[in-house]
Amino acid sequence: MKDLNKNRPSVAKDVEAVITSFNQGSMILEAVRSLCEQTLLPARILLVDDGSTDENSIRILEQLESDLHFPVSIEILRQPNGGVSAARNAGICKAQAPLVLVLDGDDRLKPSYIEKVSGLLRKDSSMTAASSWLHTFGVLDSVVRPLGGSIAAFLSRNCCPATHILRRKIWEQCGGYDESMRSGFEDWDFFLGMLETSTDAHIGILEEALIDYRTAPSSFNVRSMEKRLELMEFLINKHKTAYQNHMVRAILGIESISMSRLRGWEEEICHSLEKKQSLSKASGDFMEHPTYGDGGMAAAVRIASL
Repeated sequence: MKDLNKNRPSVAKDVEAVITSFNQGSMILEAVRSLCEQTLLPARILLVDDGSTDENSIRILEQLESDLHFPVSIEILRQPNGGVSAARNAGICKAQAPLVLVLDGDDRLKPSYIEKVSGLLRKDSSMTAASSWLHTFGVLDSVVRPLGGSIAAFLSRNCCPATHILRRKIWEQCGGYDESMRSGFEDWDFFLGMLETSTDAHIGILEEALIDYRTAPSSFNVRSMEKRLELMEFLINKHKTAYQNHMVRAILGIESISMSRLRGWEEEICHSLEKKQSLSKASGDFMEHPTYGDGGMAAAVRIASL
């Protein structure tokens, strides 16, 4: 393996990294190497294996544990499978630095991620966490641009990637990740908890795609959307005070998302009609029975006017 100690960059003594892994094979190597190639290295990497059973994954973890060529100390923590929340909590609990980078084992970071994102937190003491835009790879090649913000922004949607740098003292204050949440949205819930710790708390986003986010149709993130309503109900009940205090912003935020998607669908139907293409069954059903009271009938009128 290439000696990564050569021309070693500076170390961010106030940043440690936590990587979570479960049967991720060689992908974990990509995550580790992306941390070791940072322009500002983390002080330590804590790799939490959440009960991997795959022989190849176990062998790779053993190789990482014995490899001395990495420029950053790597400590592997092994635990029975308890889900990503439990794995993140175990790693953050072991960390000693005031700032902790949380990284999923199947994702990667661009070399300047730690330097630029940790810089946001050092400049603003009221910022509880920070991250960046994402570049997706795998089945989808795109740039996703979350906005960050205060708690009001987070009530209608999650505005921060799961990969981020957090303040460890705020993690302690809000109680960490909810280990009962094993169906998804645990990062959204965690961000809401962090933002509830003070009235000026907010999450920063660097407007540059410094996270390489792996996409696949069977990924946990995609599957969790099948339970979105159930999970949102859980979030609303758990963070009831925040939703009550910012009810107007929450409802308008959800309505804004709905209107944007309805407008996009309307434009696609208009495009199909202009090109004399047949409509999908869903679009055809919508034109025969447009929804009422949510802008659907207005959209159908605009389409029919063509």
